[in-house]
This record gives sequence, C-alpha cells and structure tokens, in this order.
Amino acid sequence: MDINAIKGIIPPIITPIEDNEDVDEKSLRKVINYCISNGLHGIFIAGSAGETMSLTAKQRNRAINITLEEVGGRVPVFCGVMDSGTRKVVENIKMLEQAGGEIAVVTPPFYIKNSCQSEVIRHFEKIAGSTSVKIMIYNIPANTQVNILPKTVAELSNIQNIIGIKDSSSNWIQFQQLMFLLKGKNFKIFQGNPELAAVSFLIGADGLTPVYSIIMPNIYKNLYKEAKNGNIDRAFEIQKIVSSFNNINKLSTSHISIQKFAISLLGLSGKNVTYPCKPLSEAEEDDIREFIKNYMEVEGNINSSVNQEEFLKVI
Repeated sequence: MDINAIKGIIPPIITPIEDNEDVDEKSLRKVINYCISNGLHGIFIAGSAGETMSLTAKQRNRAINITLEEVGGRVPVFCGVMDSGTRKVVENIKMLEQAGGEIAVVTPPFYIKNSCQSEVIRHFEKIAGSTSVKIMIYNIPANTQVNILPKTVAELSNIQNIIGIKDSSSNWIQFQQLMFLLKGKNFKIFQGNPELAAVSFLIGADGLTPVYSIIMPNIYKNLYKEAKNGNIDRAFEIQKIVSSFNNINKLSTSHISIQKFAISLLGLSGKNVTYPCKPLSEAEEDDIREFIKNYMEVEGNINSSVNQEEFLKVI
C-alpha cells in the first residue's frame, strides 16, 4: 500500500459482539461498509473503541481477519496489535501477516510500566525488525501509563517500516513538537483527540481517528477538507460542532457503552459490550438518543453552509 494513501478521517470502529462476546460478523461487515460508503478514508480495527484488550486473542484476530476481507483493499486498514509485552506484539503481527494485513498499530507495553524512553525505543526496534508490515506508533498514555516523547518518535521515524503515529496524548504542545521535529519527512501524523482536529489539520497533520465520525461522517469529512484547504473560519465553525458533540461522553460513565449504543441507533449493530463494561440504563439511552437527534439535521446539511442559527440548535 502506498503510504500517501494513509490520510484523512479513519474511524476506530467498534467490535460488534454477540451475547456470549463472540464477534458479530454480520454487524461488523455492516459497520465497515457503512464507513466506506459514506466516504471515510480508512478503517481502524481492534483499537480502544474496538475493546481490543477485552477480547481474547482469537476473537481479536477474527475481527481483524473479517475486516481485511470485507475491506478488500478499498481503503487503508489500521490493525491494532497492541499487547503487554514485545514478544506478544511480535506474535500478534505474525498472525496479521498471515491475514494479509499491511498496517499494524502498536502501543508501548503496559502493565509493567516502561520507566524510560530507551525501553520504548527497544520495544519498537525489536518489533520493526521482526516484520515488513508498516507500523503506526500509538501514543495513548491514559491507557498505557507511558508517554512517548516527540524526540523518541523522531528517532523511531528513522526506521524504514515505522511510518507514522496516532497521538492520543491530548497534549497540544507535544503534538506541535511532533510537527516541528518531523516536518519534511514522509511520516504520517494523526491526531487522536477530535477537540484538536481543526488546529492539527491547519498545521499539517495527516489525519484524525474519531469514533463518532461513524455517526457524523459528513461533518468530519468537511472539517478535514475545509482545514486542508486553509478555510480557517469554516474549519472552526465545523470544529465547534465536533467539540459540542463530544459532550455525549458526559451522559454515562462508560464511553464504550455510549459509543456502541450510539452506533446501534444507525441500525448497524447491537449494543452489547464486553465485561466488565457497564451497560447503559434506560434513562441514559433516552438521553443519548435525544442528544444525537439534535445533530442529525446539521449532519445532513453539512455540505451546505452551517450558519449560526443552525449551530445554536445543536448546542
């Protein structure tokens, strides 16, 4: 796959599951095709929104295999192979190679906290040296308890098959440093926090990984387009909508349950979550349903001008 095709809005999709937590293959295929048919630029399977660390290795690999088969090369596919140790990640990548995957998303190891950046470098060097698969670094310190510093990313960028980073640190200064250090390199930099989307695109970020782009593909695609075209006022107008929609995460303590229920409203999948995630109450479901309704008119009309009156309806 051409590295230049890796850009834009790439949603970290949910993993639909049956009551027994096996992968719901039919629903997963529906989610994938919905994303592609609505013009999103790729698929990220087995990420945080995909509950990857709650699935067994067998079920995660099944979800990845189904996704690669269903996508069939139509868009880039990021495949989460993160694990608690280097050898485990290498073994996960071997399974990915057998499935025909081309892009592996890798975090630092977790549970045993890596105390220094040199251990992070050793981890990625060992993994990169074990495969020809393209590797995207995934920095999500809230989950791994390890923050990958910009200078560490710059060093890792010299390894041929480490091609980019998804930065979910939500640290603007750090993200800006990444852009400074990697300017001019063919190295993909993705913002992981939708609240920072517009400014990230405007300074040159390659893409964004927002789970709610499945709910609002037009809004996110247009945010990307307007920012990349340098239309600052228009980009920030749309950013306000994106940032306002993120208030949905305040409607329950379980973001995974919110995401799965929200997507179930599209008729693509059920709302089952892996244990020990807490299902939503009926009152929470009602609140989320009403919240989303308020955005649907804007989503449907986003290709026309979004004026202030329309925006006030949804905040």
